[in-house]
Amino acid sequence: MNDSTTQPPPLTPLTGKQRAHLRSLGHNLKPLLQVGKGGLTESFFKQLRQALSQHELMKVKLIQNAALSLPEAAMEIERATPCQVAQQIGKTLLLYLPHPKDPKITLP
Repeated sequence: MNDSTTQPPPLTPLTGKQRAHLRSLGHNLKPLLQVGKGGLTESFFKQLRQALSQHELMKVKLIQNAALSLPEAAMEIERATPCQVAQQIGKTLLLYLPHPKDPKITLP
């Protein structure tokens, strides 16, 4: 399966002010997905894309037995999906992907 024709252009990197804004919006969010022992599977990425298209901003948690470290997971997620990591803290990633037609989050 070749997704290169359907992927949107890369997002412009987030500024520090934009990251801070997203962190404040994401503070009270609960993780919607977890990365387990199986790592980052195609099923995980399918669920991630679907959740990001609905929420724009979401948390992903790595369980204690996850095969990847948090920085490794962040790099792999950014490489495989068009989202951006707004924050890495503890075992949690805060991910951001603006809706292509009707964004609900306005960045400063």
